[in-house]
Parts: sequence; C-alpha cells; structure tokens
Amino acid sequence: MPATVQIAPSILAADFAAMGQAVREAEAAGADAIHVDVMDGQFVPEISFGRQMVAALRPHTRLPLDVHLMVTNPQRHLRPFAEAGADTITVHLEAFSDGVQLRQALDEIRKSGTKVGVALKPATPADALHNVWDWLDHVLVMTVEPGYSGQQFQPEQLPKVAALSQHASRSGRAVRIGVDGGVDERTAPECLRAGARFLVAGSSVFCSHRSVAEGMRALRAALRGLGEGA
Repeated sequence: MPATVQIAPSILAADFAAMGQAVREAEAAGADAIHVDVMDGQFVPEISFGRQMVAALRPHTRLPLDVHLMVTNPQRHLRPFAEAGADTITVHLEAFSDGVQLRQALDEIRKSGTKVGVALKPATPADALHNVWDWLDHVLVMTVEPGYSGQQFQPEQLPKVAALSQHASRSGRAVRIGVDGGVDERTAPECLRAGARFLVAGSSVFCSHRSVAEGMRALRAALRGLGEGA
C-alpha cells in the first residue's frame, strides 16, 4: 500500500459556472487529482457531466482526471471518456449483471490506457471483488449512497475499507483504496486509520465559507502526523 494519502477534490461541489478556475485553484492548493462524478439520472437520481466536461477540463490542469461513472450501461462510455482525457475510470460493480460482464469492462478500461477502478455502494460487501482483484488499480468505497447530496458520512463503512486495505497488503498488488462521501477534517483521519489512501473531498474543499486553498490546508492538517507523508 502506498504511504502517501492523495486528496481528489470533486468538481461536483464546485461552481458550475467557473469549472476551469475551480480546477486551477485545486491544483494550486496541492490537490493530487480531480474527481469527476458522472451521473446519468438512471443509475443514480441526478444528472451531472458527460465526456465533454472531461475534455473541457483537460487543458486546465496537469493533474490526473479521476472519472467516476455512476451510470447504467457503463461499457458504452469507457472509450469515449478515455479519449476525452480521463486518467482513471471507475465503474460501479452494481452496474453489471454478472462477473463476466464486469471483467470485460475492466479489460476494456485497461486497453484504453487508463487506470482501472471499481466502486462499491454501501450495501455491497468487500468480498464482492474477489473475482476481479487482479484487474484493479483502485477501489472506491462509497461512504454515502451515491447520487444524493448532503448525506452524512457512514462510519459503518470503515470496516469495509479496512478489509480491502488488508487484502491489498496480502495480495502484494498496489491497489489503492479510496473513500468517497462526507470526507472532511473530522472523517478524513478515520478513513486514513482504516487504510484508505485516496480521499475524494467535495464540499469540504469547494465551499462558500472558505477558499479552496483553506479547505485543502484543513484536510492536510487533519491528516498530519498520521503517517500520510503530506
């Protein structure tokens, strides 16, 4: 497991009228990646961004664009997002009817030249990944129900993070374990202690009462001394 914690601000919480500026501010503030939540109004209730947003953001940052597909039929979107400039594509395990279909999609992501991720809803257990572990670079544990804003962090998801982190260590593969949902100065240390090394932060970075730089500093300060190397 990598020692350094990476923080990826989610542009879903940014000002939609100033996305380029938001991404540039996040990079200047020390973000490690930019998280792009893609929602289709079917897999989850809301509609957010398409591949055009990834293509539009690509010239504004050198950071990796971490695309999280919360969509039905994700297979049809894999290559278009890769071609638009995604560096990581994460699909939801629950969007696939069976393991064969999921493995085919993960193989297609790999062949497109991007890193491969799978996200798990709160109700999905860690062992649901046992047949696809060797395909993965990244596992994203949802600590809220995807697609609904303003939810509280679910601490009962931390044992899942710990189980996945332990499995990654035993496997000898550098699979990054991430957390998405309700990450702030209070919950980020809990995620780190459980074994997460990739934190998606939305409203704790992009918020009205402080700057992006202040939000990033607050998160880093909360993690300081816990072995994150930041």
